Amino acid sequence: MAKPLRVVLAEDSYLIREGTRRLLESSGEVDVVAAVGSAEELLDAVERLRPDAVMTDIRMPPGHGTEGIEAAHEIRRQYPEIGVVVLSQHADEGYVLELLRDGTDGYGYLLKERVGDRSELLRALRETSRGGSVIDSLLVEALVGRRRAEARSPLAELTARELDVLRLMAEGRSNAGIAEELSLSESSIEKHISVIFSKLGLSEEPQLHRRVAAVVTFLRERHDGRGARS
Repeated sequence: MAKPLRVVLAEDSYLIREGTRRLLESSGEVDVVAAVGSAEELLDAVERLRPDAVMTDIRMPPGHGTEGIEAAHEIRRQYPEIGVVVLSQHADEGYVLELLRDGTDGYGYLLKERVGDRSELLRALRETSRGGSVIDSLLVEALVGRRRAEARSPLAELTARELDVLRLMAEGRSNAGIAEELSLSESSIEKHISVIFSKLGLSEEPQLHRRVAAVVTFLRERHDGRGARS
């Protein structure tokens, strides 16, 4: 049996924090080595315990602003081997762009309604601990819907099947996993992904994590179209 994933959990609500801790540990796949209520306590616990991954609320004391995102950046800067999953109540691309401003590797963004979905939480923790990236599929679906309404967006050029592939890409699925979900061959999925990259004008640079970049592209377009946030 695989060794349990060592996780630090940060959430200022005691009930949500303890409920999430028990949910994760009941899987037998996670050992919550610390459960804390502030960004300061989170950074201290990470320094002392060096977990495999962190799961943190986006808003925490003292300011209840974007402390979770700021802590995520600090953790990834100091300990790039630690994955960080941010939980948020907001289906807002601005927060995602802020989280991914320096790159996508090792970051996850899940909507807080996922707290009761143990399989989703576990998948995000495992993926980010391996250096991968996860963006909540519910967020992707909501924003794809918005983007489809904007005629000048490159996403308006994507077919319904290509949008299905894009959503599954954002969930961190492999080509084989997407093929199984959509009942298509892997070669068909490869062709769809190639077309998506082409339509979104993504770079061919090998180091670019283009699967997540495909999602970040329409997030950035919407954000830039509204102007900078204060």
